[in-house]
Amino acid sequence: MFVPLYNNVVLKKEEVENKTSSGIILNVTDKDLPSIATVIAVGEGKLVDGKVMPLQVKINDKVVYKEYSATKVEYEGAEYLIISEESILAIIQ
Repeated sequence: MFVPLYNNVVLKKEEVENKTSSGIILNVTDKDLPSIATVIAVGEGKLVDGKVMPLQVKINDKVVYKEYSATKVEYEGAEYLIISEESILAIIQ
């Protein structure tokens, strides 16, 4: 598994259902999908004035992130995203 460095976070993008509750299959492109993912791993934190500041997100948090700021990585057949914590916009509760 990945061990992110500093203030980086590893995300696993949420699978979005592309059909309605009545079973109609929708034609959905990547640009239409929400940028929602689950946190898989977090780095130690950001170095500020010689002190390590821990990250606000935790493993298993569901987050909204900036779509084009993530680096896609494929590992053991699964796709992950590595992103800086600053590019995470919100935690879904």
